[in-house]
Amino acid sequence: MSATLDGQSLFEEQELEIQIAGFNRDSIERRVPGLDGVLSIDLGKRGRKIRQRGTLRAVSRSQMDSRISTITAYMDGNTHTLVTGKGEKFDNLRMDVFTVTKEEISGSGLCWDYEIVYTQVVV
Repeated sequence: MSATLDGQSLFEEQELEIQIAGFNRDSIERRVPGLDGVLSIDLGKRGRKIRQRGTLRAVSRSQMDSRISTITAYMDGNTHTLVTGKGEKFDNLRMDVFTVTKEEISGSGLCWDYEIVYTQVVV
């Protein structure tokens, strides 16, 4: 089973690496004149960053361009669901960055390393 984004199989599983950052918390601090100390209001957990690294393979440049166009179409500000071949499911992901980190041309076609940065907006 390969990794899917909103049910679409877009990535090769054998080269896929998912890196999950910790949660962030946010708070507001207020000071009151005449009183010592600070009032701290906890705003709870905020989103966390999830990085996906892998390799895209294609037979031709036009096929690679098509794959990249399909992936970057998910940079629409909406949330999506990523499911890995191991069954790990990440809901509420907003795709923020798609970067090609390395391009190689081999006898069988094109091989590009990529990195995607998501923000998991609701945990």
